[in-house]
Amino acid sequence: MVITDVSVSKVTGMYTPSGFPAGNRQALQLDVYPEFNVEYGPGRSEPHRISAFYVEIETDEGIQGLWGPIDGYQIDPILRSLRPMLLGRDPLATELLFDMMVRMDRHGRSGYFMTAVSAVDHALWDLKGKAWGQPVYRLLGGPVRTSIPAYASMLGYSIEPQAAAAVASEYRTMGYSAQKWFFRYGPGDGAEGLAKNLAMAEAVRDAVGPHYKLMFDAFMAWDMPYAREMVAHLEPLNPTWMEEPLPPERVGSFVELRQSSGVPLATGEHVYTRWQAKELLVAGAVDYLQNDPDWTGGISELTKICALASSFDVPVVAHGHSLLGALHVAGAQSPTAVPFVEFLIRHQAHKQAFHKRPISPVNGRISLPSEPGLGFELDEAKIESRERISLSV
Repeated sequence: MVITDVSVSKVTGMYTPSGFPAGNRQALQLDVYPEFNVEYGPGRSEPHRISAFYVEIETDEGIQGLWGPIDGYQIDPILRSLRPMLLGRDPLATELLFDMMVRMDRHGRSGYFMTAVSAVDHALWDLKGKAWGQPVYRLLGGPVRTSIPAYASMLGYSIEPQAAAAVASEYRTMGYSAQKWFFRYGPGDGAEGLAKNLAMAEAVRDAVGPHYKLMFDAFMAWDMPYAREMVAHLEPLNPTWMEEPLPPERVGSFVELRQSSGVPLATGEHVYTRWQAKELLVAGAVDYLQNDPDWTGGISELTKICALASSFDVPVVAHGHSLLGALHVAGAQSPTAVPFVEFLIRHQAHKQAFHKRPISPVNGRISLPSEPGLGFELDEAKIESRERISLSV
């Protein structure tokens, strides 16, 4: 079997939002500048037309691998750089192909190029599973569990204390054993913003009880003095982790912050490959790693990161940009190595809008797919048009 084509298609169709009430965005690094520190407008609630991109790998035996939706910035490196190298090669040799892709661009071991490698790697694993008639988690050594706990990731909900508390209580009742809430304010918002952050955190903690797993996320938007003050105030709330209080490349600051308080720290969604993850582990900078298979190198690399992290007794909870890659890896890992996966409550329906069988937790758990490959396919009934993407010179 050889690869005969690597393509990207744009599919378009109608989408009806789930009708969530208007909420808040998370803090952003640019918020230190007032011109950027503004709220987003309310999301669209009426049916409207959306588009999504998918990468497909074809073979001479008619077996295909599919992955998506991917982001627009991934298309150029997939088609311009990775496609020519992949044509004519064995699609089942995923380790060889991953190593070649990582080596081919001297600027490509992180950032947008690595996200393109990640997309191709997912499609290759989907193809391999279909070729062997098995779900990907079985090829990785699973299943270790038949279902995986999912934590409710609350990006986009209102952070007004009373509203946040009501939602937190609701999702605990729905069976989710953990939640993550996103701070809206950072150094550019002064003492008033810090007080608002803490008011939300305290309200949510009161709503779910003292021992419920509760996490918070700052999306790299804080500086060290602000992070130190916030973490000190959060410690009595017993958070399971404080996520990305700082950009992950500031390893020394993570170490200092972790040593100065009892609040566990997490980062990794903006970390690429096992080598960057190793820097955090060796330095003792984190309590949880969160490498995202959509960005860190795909399923091939996330499995290596899980093995590496387990030798440091640091769990991996992959960032949930999408879901299936992290779900299959979790299905083949010890529950101590990967305790749960992230499910973005307000965003996953949109990401799976064109899928025939959208995946969603039931009582806070996600069952492993039984279909070969990654376990998803596009629903032609939801697609109005399909366009094959070509690159201009």
